[in-house]
Amino acid sequence: MAGSPYLPHTAEDISAMLSRIGVHDVDSLYCDIPGRFRLKEAPDLPEALSEQEVREFFTALDAKNPRLKVFVGAGAYDHYTPAVIPYITSRSEFLTAYTPYQCEISQGTLRYIFEFQSMICALTGMDCANASMYDGATAAAEAAMMMVSATKKKDTVLVSGTLLPNVIKVISTYATYHGINLIVILPKDGVTPADAVRECLAEGNVAGLIVPSINRYGIIEDLSGLADELHAAGALLTEYCDPSALAVVKTPAEWGADIAVGDGQPLGIPLCYGGPYVGFMAVRKDYLRKMPGRIVGETVDKQGRRSYVLTLQAREQHIRREKATSNICSNQSLMALWTTVYVSLMGPQGLREVNRISSDGSHYLKARLLETGLFEDIFPDKPFLKEFVLKPLCDPEKLQKALLEAGFFAALETEEGYVSFCVTEKRTREDVDALVETIKNSGL
Repeated sequence: MAGSPYLPHTAEDISAMLSRIGVHDVDSLYCDIPGRFRLKEAPDLPEALSEQEVREFFTALDAKNPRLKVFVGAGAYDHYTPAVIPYITSRSEFLTAYTPYQCEISQGTLRYIFEFQSMICALTGMDCANASMYDGATAAAEAAMMMVSATKKKDTVLVSGTLLPNVIKVISTYATYHGINLIVILPKDGVTPADAVRECLAEGNVAGLIVPSINRYGIIEDLSGLADELHAAGALLTEYCDPSALAVVKTPAEWGADIAVGDGQPLGIPLCYGGPYVGFMAVRKDYLRKMPGRIVGETVDKQGRRSYVLTLQAREQHIRREKATSNICSNQSLMALWTTVYVSLMGPQGLREVNRISSDGSHYLKARLLETGLFEDIFPDKPFLKEFVLKPLCDPEKLQKALLEAGFFAALETEEGYVSFCVTEKRTREDVDALVETIKNSGL
């Protein structure tokens, strides 16, 4: 170890430190580790590369990634990212920002977190939002625990089977280790059946229901009267949302929801092979103190100037461990900034335009696919925005292979054997026509 060009300590430094703690050599520090797990010789590392060689190596590695035109959603959407966003978020004061404990020197960080909360409230119609959650799935799981906590002695949470499968799995994992009885309401005709919810409510002990605004089939769910029935039974309603779509569909507040959760990825965050994303949670003011994470509030300083401060913090680092409701950390703040810049750039009109273009493209694609005779429309009367499913009348694996070979990522297979398609504003009419022609000429 001594003499290594990567370590600043001299042999004398190391000897002095070992003497101070009462051991003879560095190996003694690892005596509790069984010998079979300890490295016996130096690792066989390749020779160092020059800067040019490193660049060439990673360029070749990057070239192995396929450049596909994405026609799949399933909770992660290929929306356009304005170039200014990565520029702003790459600035050192943002990229290296840590939890703003000292508000006196963290006003910039606190302000953009406050703006994120404000924009989430504007999108959802809810009273307050936190900043922020790891992703949509864990935000939904946190909502399940919140509903149990808020309704006290009730321990059953209903989950719509029209939620994304990965979201249900994460909720189930959390529920298992928090003593929550989870009941999945099976879909009927592509939506959440209200009669099944009523049957569970009649049995009692229900803390709440988690239901999507736009479900895993792409269908916009009709939640009319659902909140009233839940509230009458002393239960809460959590809505899982696509925040981008909230610019054109009913908000959770309009449906009477108590909690709104979801993933901020559709707000301009690139797909990036699965992350990093950012979750959000917004609630009615009655449940403000039940939220995990942290909340930034606006106040004034001694001179009466507008300023910001961490107002509520539920992490173990801030309050007694047994009182903590989460361990949401500062890494999510960067992605919260990303979505804040996106929403501020797009504005209400821009978000509506994104949804209009996506909707036009998806409805056009669906009509063209049905014309091929290779698909059956299983939910013909259900409204959708940018995503839909069809029943394939051909082999799904061969269909996917033909599309992949032509440069398309599409026809994602669901649990039921349907195939899912999605169109965002990044896909042109020419892209859609090329996809359909690929299918028509594939010999399926």
